[in-house]
Amino acid sequence: MTTETQSVTLSESAAQRINEIVANEPKAKVLRISVEGGGCSGFQYKFDLVEAGDSEDLILERSGAKVVIDPVSLQFLGGSEIDFIDDLMGASFQIKNPNATASCGCGTSFSI
Repeated sequence: MTTETQSVTLSESAAQRINEIVANEPKAKVLRISVEGGGCSGFQYKFDLVEAGDSEDLILERSGAKVVIDPVSLQFLGGSEIDFIDDLMGASFQIKNPNATASCGCGTSFSI
């Protein structure tokens, strides 16, 4: 089950992992997700820990975890689910983006 805000969702497993990460940070308590040009498929996701979001950011909250997304990146992320996967291949945040027409093997680069 996910919480939806402006068509971007945050899974419970992602919220739990964010809470684990920020518990060890003295100031940065928010995960910022953004989209930048680059990567092997044209665009890439960027994950940063920040103290707070900006006034124009979309703020996602679930189980005490906070994620912020800037308006430009939100255009590329509409309809996406932010998830955290921990399996035999490794542990990582994954963005299930319906706007992406192709992605690379690393899962952090995509094209539209």
